[in-house]
Amino acid sequence: MEDTLKLLKLLADETRMKIVNILAKEDSYVELIATRLAMTPATVCYHLKKMEQAGIVSASRSQFYIIYSLKSEVFDKTLRELVITPEAAEDPEDKYRREVLSNFFKYGKLQKIPVQQKKREIVLFKLLENFNVGREYTEKEVSEILAKYHPDYCTLRREMIAFGFMTRDHELYKVTKK
Repeated sequence: MEDTLKLLKLLADETRMKIVNILAKEDSYVELIATRLAMTPATVCYHLKKMEQAGIVSASRSQFYIIYSLKSEVFDKTLRELVITPEAAEDPEDKYRREVLSNFFKYGKLQKIPVQQKKREIVLFKLLENFNVGREYTEKEVSEILAKYHPDYCTLRREMIAFGFMTRDHELYKVTKK
């Protein structure tokens, strides 16, 4: 966000916009830009240094001159890509889900079973990825899979049924939804 603000503030200057338009046509040097804009080379040099610091122009030496070029990758972005941050575009529910999972899973293991129902549902849904919909599992198979994540696999197994993720018919478990 800070880089975008710096870029937009930098471009909110008439002289810099004129320089951008000149450099969009061709690479150039300070004296030529100054002549085209009817300004002193010192003024143009000041603006070009600011633009270079912001990362929108690059400078290279060619014999006696320093040639300035626009960095096209900066200008290839759409306004949408510049202004809308990935965090803003992200669905808040996905962000919450990711945070819950990162808080409860460490090194691939479930650290503790969440007390809050919403968080517990998210954790169980994650564990459900280890099962196939429609396939029947024995209680032993379900327990072995869940034991890889947490020692209290019995509670996890019961919660899977309570949340409606699995059904139990005697000793056979079946995933009902994912």
